[in-house]
Amino acid sequence: MQNIISFFKKILLVFELFIVILLVHWEKLLFAGVIAFDQVTKYFVASRMTPGESIPVIKDFFNITYVLNPGAAFGILPNQRIFFVVAGILLLVCAIFFYGKIKKSDRALKFGVINLLSGATANLIDRIQSGLVTDFLHFGSWPVFNIADVAIVAGMFVTVYALLLNSEEKDYNEFSNGLDDKKSSIGRLPE
Repeated sequence: MQNIISFFKKILLVFELFIVILLVHWEKLLFAGVIAFDQVTKYFVASRMTPGESIPVIKDFFNITYVLNPGAAFGILPNQRIFFVVAGILLLVCAIFFYGKIKKSDRALKFGVINLLSGATANLIDRIQSGLVTDFLHFGSWPVFNIADVAIVAGMFVTVYALLLNSEEKDYNEFSNGLDDKKSSIGRLPE
């Protein structure tokens, strides 16, 4: 019985350590996790399918379709490898520089930016390796995309939302502070 209790105490300690690491380093874990998940899924598709092959998952709705994309989202600007690699590296450098300026308390903005950066990094890895981005998620008539694209789009939505929310809070605070100034002057004699 003592061995079982000791065993569960060790498991609880490991779990607590994991939670502390997650809370302290969630940004790094999210960044690495998105890239790893994207790269593993791309490798899995590329190692088991041939380009152009499609496997129906939900009939007439969702397929795993292996596509090698030489362009950007939806295949725009095909065969511009150098442009996309340079643009991707510049985006990462700028984002890393500005990321440090985001307030610690602004978790939504950080979450959005990390998703955006991890998706861009994952697709940049493909572009540097082969000049082609592996896409495989195919819903109906929508263009084929990948996990990194999902992270980029989700990151953009969350980032825009966080920026708009911060802007509205700032406007509200400035407005309410202005009201406080006016309230404090009501009923006082002019100097």
